[in-house]
Amino acid sequence: MITLKRSRADDPNFQLLVDALDKDLWARYPAIQQNFTPFNKIDATACVVVAYAESYPVGCGCFRPMDGEHAIEIKRMYVKPESRGLGIAKLILSELEEWGKEEGFTQVKLETGNNQPEALAVYTRAQYKIIPNYPPYTHIAESICMSKRLV
Repeated sequence: MITLKRSRADDPNFQLLVDALDKDLWARYPAIQQNFTPFNKIDATACVVVAYAESYPVGCGCFRPMDGEHAIEIKRMYVKPESRGLGIAKLILSELEEWGKEEGFTQVKLETGNNQPEALAVYTRAQYKIIPNYPPYTHIAESICMSKRLV
């Protein structure tokens, strides 16, 4: 059974999963990952969701408000490889969207990459549409930005 826990960026299980995510991204984008490091920092204002199988952390994601918009940006989505294909990413994403709506946001945006077909599939199934790349991803060919209205 999968359970979800709302938390904050200093959650130790979130930090462990983010470390695993960073290793995964370095393997997928070895030539350019260093360019993304400044954009992946999560501060204390982030709203974090950690997924557990029993008491074992298996996935995570978070959002932060986007400046000057009624939008949130989904960040740091990750599911451990051995737990993929079970719908965990969909559960995390849905929880983040619901939390965002509760906080009064009306739109959600995210950035993923062209070497992450699993992520693209999850977001496409969740009704996200590709949009022009937004800053700071505007001139990064490997980036794919997506958006969805929160209703």
